[in-house]
Amino acid sequence: MTTLDNEKKRVVIKVGSSSLTSRHGEISRRKLEKLADEIALLKDEGHEIVFVSSGAVAAGYRKLGCIDRPTSLPEKQAAASIGQGLLIEAYSEIFLSHGYVASQILITRSDFSDEKRYNNVRNTLNVLLERGIIPIVNENDTVTVDRLKFGDNDTLSAKVAGLVEADQLMILSDIDGLYDSDPRKNEEAKLLEKVYEITPEIEEGAGESGSNVGTGGMRSKIDAVKIAMASGISTFLGKATIPNILGDAVRGEAKGTYFEVTNETVNLNQKKQWIAFHSGPEGEVTINQNVRTSIVDHKHSIYSSDIEKVEGQFEKGAVIRILDHEGERIGLGVVNYSNEELEKIAKASGEGAKKQEVVHFDDLVCELELSLPVGV
Repeated sequence: MTTLDNEKKRVVIKVGSSSLTSRHGEISRRKLEKLADEIALLKDEGHEIVFVSSGAVAAGYRKLGCIDRPTSLPEKQAAASIGQGLLIEAYSEIFLSHGYVASQILITRSDFSDEKRYNNVRNTLNVLLERGIIPIVNENDTVTVDRLKFGDNDTLSAKVAGLVEADQLMILSDIDGLYDSDPRKNEEAKLLEKVYEITPEIEEGAGESGSNVGTGGMRSKIDAVKIAMASGISTFLGKATIPNILGDAVRGEAKGTYFEVTNETVNLNQKKQWIAFHSGPEGEVTINQNVRTSIVDHKHSIYSSDIEKVEGQFEKGAVIRILDHEGERIGLGVVNYSNEELEKIAKASGEGAKKQEVVHFDDLVCELELSLPVGV
């Protein structure tokens, strides 16, 4: 991939905690300045930047009085409440020295699972980008509990990239990219410079976190790449400490791995992205085996005569899981009836009964077309 000199991009950049901290675990001002300076250079070239920055807990735990990084949730949240302020203060100061204003957006998974709040976050980000602001996004670690967490900022960055319809996602960490085997264990491991498909072999070979500071290992990065690619967004994975890594990555010249979107890659629209990755299903229906192929392979809608079983409580417009006769998950869809209405309709859908549309194919996302579990 080579970027034309005058091509302007909307880029989401994610940087992990280990790339922002010193060897003692505290936030490194030098590392912050290096990345902020490079982001400012991209802004000077006309690119729009969303910066997903980890590091709130790392920035705050020493000032909380902890010698080591805390492990309990209350201490992590208390450290994050200190660190978030320190991080945004440092970033704001550095960006202002380049003539740019930074803003802070702290979100939780529930901000994405509610469609109205999801659209509100998107609208806010679009206004900031149109005004030349640099949004700095992080998970709201101060209030987030495990069931509302994204899991790591790799996943968050991929979801934000889809939200703002980015041209490119960059995930920077303490590794050079994706290798054909673990380079820490195999000196002959080769860097994969271009990847066009996440194969089962790539997933199987994805290791775990190489740092005790960050939370996301290679596995989480591969999952993030899959979300981004399903949203039509190419992704770069590289090492944060390499000089001018951001500028070179935009131009397609950096050392690292480029995950390229092709014409064969599934490209979900905004509605289907929300259904697939953010919605939080509220119930489920089981369809009969006779219609599985037509729904999965031919993208047909789901009708009342297709329903075998309804489970859970949900209202019209909710997102529900679709299961086949064997209980295997097929995907997610927006339902046109409440669970009570649907149970009555399904029972009455015998011979001669009016066939009613339960889930329209435009509101249905199948797992098989994405090659990853939806609802992540």
